[in-house]
Amino acid sequence: MIRSVTPARPGYVRVVRVSAWYDLVIAIGFVTPWTYVVMHDALSFTAEAWGLGAVPELDLWQTLYANLMGSVVLIWSVLRIVRTLPVYGLFDGVGRILFSAWMAYALAHGASRIVWLFLGVELAFGVVQLVPWWRSRGVDGLAHAHARAHVHGRPADAPVRP
Repeated sequence: MIRSVTPARPGYVRVVRVSAWYDLVIAIGFVTPWTYVVMHDALSFTAEAWGLGAVPELDLWQTLYANLMGSVVLIWSVLRIVRTLPVYGLFDGVGRILFSAWMAYALAHGASRIVWLFLGVELAFGVVQLVPWWRSRGVDGLAHAHARAHVHGRPADAPVRP
């Protein structure tokens, strides 16, 4: 018998953690101006070699926003690795749908087709993390998860002080 993945099952937490590790590996290339130059060169080479269209030339604004995004994603991924909670999968799933929307927008306006590789992963992790919430709890999922994650106004795993 195949058991469905729900936010309450250990399999769901593993999905949240795997998505966090993916983000960590990818985000490292975007965190600093120096690592972003390497990432940009790798993406440019791959896009050209696979005939996916040119990646724009590197500039200061692009680097700045890549570094900001990379830094935020890095911190978010470390949080999900160190303290994996099911509700983080819900938030991450919503974030991935937003990222997917902006990637689709960029593709529709002429971005290099290499973005499809990232879009595919974003959509896959987004759907895998959101569907269990829709199936098991519906609209009340977030409130229920928040209530379960906190006991007496503090996180359920917080130490109890005398």
